[in-house]
Formats: sequence, C-alpha cells, structure tokens
Amino acid sequence: MAIIITEECINCGACEPECPNNAIYEGLEKWTYEKGTNLSGNIVLPKGNEVDSDIENDPISDEVFFIVPDKCTECKGFHEEPQCAAVCPVDCCVPDEDNIESEDELLAKQKFMHD
Repeated sequence: MAIIITEECINCGACEPECPNNAIYEGLEKWTYEKGTNLSGNIVLPKGNEVDSDIENDPISDEVFFIVPDKCTECKGFHEEPQCAAVCPVDCCVPDEDNIESEDELLAKQKFMHD
C-alpha cells in the first residue's frame, strides 16, 4: 500500500528529500508524474489510467505535505523501509488503507517509473 501523511504533520519537510520517487509535495504544491521519474508524455499508469505525465495536477492537500499514491512505492526497489516514515519526527507517515498494493505491485510501479 502507499504511505499517507496524516493531519498531525508539522510541515517540517524532512520527508520530501528522502523520497526516491518524488512522490512527496508541500501542501498547495502542484505535482506531475514526470518529476523525479523517467516518465514523459502520455502514459498509462499501472492501474490503467491514462494521463499526461507533464501536466501539473492540483495539490492533494492545502495544509500539510502530501504523498501522491500513484507515485509511492513504499521505497520498494530502493530501501528496506519507507524513508518518509523513518525520518518523520512525529510519526505521521503511515500506511494508506485506501491504497493497498502488494509488494509485487509496488515493485512493478517502481520499475514502471524508473526504467
């Protein structure tokens, strides 16, 4: 499953530079699938949605840092554990129960974004 940042976030920003997928953004920040990945142009995401990877998407949160679920791999393929959770001083980076994925799915997503 993806990781989510809860409302307990203190906006310290420790998590953002640790994400190997560039899936973490500051509240109110627009985001793209392209940033921090090898994706470009029109793509079909592993879950089947077709998107333009260059288009800026609206922020998921307007108050705290947020994680884009389609870009989060729980650091599979890079690290042993999610780096955002490892560095978070208030333990607000937790599994997202609304985005459950197997380890194989997470590794496939990592390969899709970075190969």
